[in-house]
Amino acid sequence: MKKINWQYALGEILIVIIGISIAFSMNKCAENTKNNKLKQQYLTSIKNDLEIDKASLENNLEELDGKIGTLQKVLPLFNANDPKKKKGIRQIFGIMQLTDFNPKDITYQSMINSGDFSLIEDFQLKTAIETHYSDYKTILKDYERQEIIHKEYVGDYFIHNMDFDAMQKGGLGFEDEKLLKNILQSMRGSFMFKKQASERGIKSCDSLINLISTKLTTP
Repeated sequence: MKKINWQYALGEILIVIIGISIAFSMNKCAENTKNNKLKQQYLTSIKNDLEIDKASLENNLEELDGKIGTLQKVLPLFNANDPKKKKGIRQIFGIMQLTDFNPKDITYQSMINSGDFSLIEDFQLKTAIETHYSDYKTILKDYERQEIIHKEYVGDYFIHNMDFDAMQKGGLGFEDEKLLKNILQSMRGSFMFKKQASERGIKSCDSLINLISTKLTTP
């Protein structure tokens, strides 16, 4: 019977084990590199989304300031004998367009739906991202106030309390000034809520952009 060279056999086994370990380590390293690269791409995309949202909110803030300013001039003209009343009150048509905000959250939702959000292991960063996009729900709720006023009151007023024939002949055209003034007061309140919500959104975008920028520059 041939004698087994155990020293040689153990050496061969050890070589195989070392080879498997090296291959596993290389695969793990390659996977980590791939995941890190994907994470960096996601973070860059989220940062771009945030910059778009911030710009949108800043534009809204400027628009809302203009609308609030217009109402501050117009509201005192109601039920007053002011020669500038007709021209002044008609400025309300310029504030009727809705100020919308549509968050750009496609990247975040894609990460959640695909399970890739787990690539972000930094607890502070992960919490900050989750909190920011969760806060959008509150911001959008504040934005809905004006939509509700438009839906339930403004359209109804223009249908039932506007005399467009009188307006074309040079008259004011508003048959119930008190009701219109109350509606506009409510709109001003909705503008203030939108303004505060926009300011919160801008601040949150800034904070998260800065945090992501720090993580992107960290090796």
